[in-house]
Amino acid sequence: MNAVLTYIAAEIRHRWEMVRATKDGGYTTEAVVATAVLVTLAILAIGIIYAKVSGKANSINLG
Repeated sequence: MNAVLTYIAAEIRHRWEMVRATKDGGYTTEAVVATAVLVTLAILAIGIIYAKVSGKANSINLG
């Protein structure tokens, strides 16, 4: 078990060094902001669709 944890720690250190060695250091700030905006818009769209569907379903008269 200890050998597995040692291997995982060494692998994480190695990959972190590879990311830091690249020119952009991983994701750029613009990419992170753009992703956050798209996720926010997707959540907003899902909320609007949910509200419309549940409103329509609640307006159905079953009696």
